[in-house]
Amino acid sequence: MIQAILDGLMSRYRERVPDVSGIIQAMVAEGIIKDAAGIENDHIAFRTMGVPLLGIQSLEKIFLHYGYQRRDVYHFPAKKLDAYWYAPPEPHLPRIFISELRVQDLSSAAQAIIHSYTGEVKADPVTTLNLDDAAAVDAFLHSGLWRTPTLADFLALSAESEYAAWVIYNRYYLNHFTISVHNLPAGYNTVAQFNAFLEKHGFLLNDAGGKIKISPDGALLQSATVAKKIMATFASGEQHEIAGSYVEFAERKVLPAFAHLPADQLTRQHRREGFEAGNADKIFESTYSSQTGRK
Repeated sequence: MIQAILDGLMSRYRERVPDVSGIIQAMVAEGIIKDAAGIENDHIAFRTMGVPLLGIQSLEKIFLHYGYQRRDVYHFPAKKLDAYWYAPPEPHLPRIFISELRVQDLSSAAQAIIHSYTGEVKADPVTTLNLDDAAAVDAFLHSGLWRTPTLADFLALSAESEYAAWVIYNRYYLNHFTISVHNLPAGYNTVAQFNAFLEKHGFLLNDAGGKIKISPDGALLQSATVAKKIMATFASGEQHEIAGSYVEFAERKVLPAFAHLPADQLTRQHRREGFEAGNADKIFESTYSSQTGRK
């Protein structure tokens, strides 16, 4: 059932994020993979509002039900965010990364806007969901939890927290999926090499903190495309371009204890696990105007 839910998420995500198909097509054309099945999905990510009845505590119930295990917590003081990652029950499944906005840390005006929408939720929506019905869960993850926001509210939130504005419009929409580049053929299996491939094919990369985000231990390297703009329809039919979703790329180095293993014997357990707050902090900016406004 979890695979059906993940497939549903990816199907809609691919429809809405042209870079997904564009990158896969370029990889096939260059002979890196035969088809999309040749890509390992390192992780997928969701953004949430940290308010009563919602946020991480609500959304995580879905994945915990299917055997995911909550792991490390991360804090992003400047962006007013917290996050956890979740280890999958099977090694072929993607990790899950769920972040939430510390709404109580925003201005009273921003909080009032957010609560005017999230206040429509009178009970934790996941508690009434049949978690053994994959179709119902899939539909829930693509449904609105509150009314469509006004453009004025969206813009007001954007001025204080672009994360808040993204969530108020997109709700639980899948924020990104991640290609594990270390499992690709030689010549493409480092973030540096894969970035070069992407830029050769015209994909714009997030350059916040540098195009390659590197953990202090040097064992987790990440990069991401810049989210493309999509035309969003707000309340009363107003239309405005906003940031959509993006694609991320991760390279997990082999742990020193397993450095002696031949490449064909390496599995996920032999590589650097988890995430890095410093990397993720800059990856978040793939939907921020400082990136989406670049040419």
